[in-house]
Amino acid sequence: MIMKILFFLLIAYFFPLLAFAQQPGMMVRIAEIEIDATQSEAYITLLKEEAAASVKLEPGVIAIVPMTQKEHPNQVRILEIYADRQAYESHLKTPHFLKYKNGTAKMVKALKLVDMSTMDAEAMRQVFRKM
Repeated sequence: MIMKILFFLLIAYFFPLLAFAQQPGMMVRIAEIEIDATQSEAYITLLKEEAAASVKLEPGVIAIVPMTQKEHPNQVRILEIYADRQAYESHLKTPHFLKYKNGTAKMVKALKLVDMSTMDAEAMRQVFRKM
C-alpha cells in the first residue's frame, strides 16, 4: 500500500515536467553573455537569485541553468527552457527578471540570444525523470 502511494506521489510530481517536455510550442534558448570580469561576483549573485525565483515562481519557466566557462569565468551561458513563447514574454515582465536586467545592465559587455530547436524530446523527458 505504501509503495502505491509513493508511486502516485512520484507520478504527480514528475508528470507536469514530462508534459512540458512534450509540448511542441516549447521555447529553448541559450543566452551567451560576456560580463565585465571585475563585476563577476556581483553579476553571478544577481543571476543566481533571478534563476531561482524564475523556476520557483513561474509555472511556464521549465528551466534556467546558468553556467560559466571554466577557463573564462566572465563568459556566461544560460540554458533557458520555457513552456511556450507566452511564458517567455511573461517572464520578461516579472519583478525578479527586471531586477536582474536593470541591476546587471552595466556589467554586460556582450549579449547574444540563440534560439534553439530540440532534436530529441525523448531525451529531454529522460533528463526530467532523472531529477
